[in-house]
Amino acid sequence: MSYVTLDEFKKLEIKIGHILSAEKVADTDKLLKLSVDMGEETPRQIISGISAYFLDPQILVGKKCAFATNLEPRTIRGFESQGMILAVSGDSFFSLLETLPEVTPGSTVK
Repeated sequence: MSYVTLDEFKKLEIKIGHILSAEKVADTDKLLKLSVDMGEETPRQIISGISAYFLDPQILVGKKCAFATNLEPRTIRGFESQGMILAVSGDSFFSLLETLPEVTPGSTVK
C-alpha cells in the first residue's frame, strides 16, 4: 500500500452532485455521459465507465452522489469529463456513494 500525506489528501475536492441526465456514449460498452448539478452556474459533464452496472441509465437521474471535482478535465471519446463519480465495488457488488435527498448540490465532503 502507498500512503499519502494529509496535505496531499486535502488537495482532493469531493462535492455532492445531483445527476440531471444520464445517457450511454454511442459505440462504447462501458461509458455513460452524465450531466451533474454541482451547485455551480452550469452543470458539469462527467464521463464514467459505469454503464455495465446500470442497464437503464435513467435510474441515475435524481441521485445525489459524491464526485471528485478538481481533477484535470480529460477528453474521453471526444467528450470532456469534468470530474469523477465515486463508487465502491467488489466481486459481487457495486455501489455509488450516495447522500440523503436533502443534501444540497455542491456541498463539500469533509
